[in-house]
Amino acid sequence: MDEGSTPSSNCTSFRAMATDPPLLEAMKRLRTAWPSRGWSWDSRLMCITSSFAGEFEAKARTAAAEALPQRFTSATLATAPARLREVVERAGGLRSSQVALSGGNPAGLLAFGLWWPWNDQATISLRIGLCDLEPHMDPYPRLRELFGITD
Repeated sequence: MDEGSTPSSNCTSFRAMATDPPLLEAMKRLRTAWPSRGWSWDSRLMCITSSFAGEFEAKARTAAAEALPQRFTSATLATAPARLREVVERAGGLRSSQVALSGGNPAGLLAFGLWWPWNDQATISLRIGLCDLEPHMDPYPRLRELFGITD
């Protein structure tokens, strides 16, 4: 990851599509099933994040797949939606152990997930955001509230 990089903020063409109840319902299911309760705001990448112990990896993967069912590795990233590839590029690319996830509508509201094992392999982070939306644009505030982020 490059310090100071952020996901795309090109949001003008997606304002009319900024509500997706099925995606938000899927995020609720992810939040409910998440094995770790700590979520926070990542101001550098403009997304929510949770770090958890590797022992919870299987449960976390299952929960993440609820809202972010598409999975891309460094080898398959070229087949991902262009908007997801842009987020990954701005985050510094994918290393061999990292995975990019997505859910929602590739032509509308698209959620991204960045699954990043730490160097110690004992901790993993999942970052979740909404492509092409600024944090103040709907439904980002609802997503933040859903995950208990008030700052």
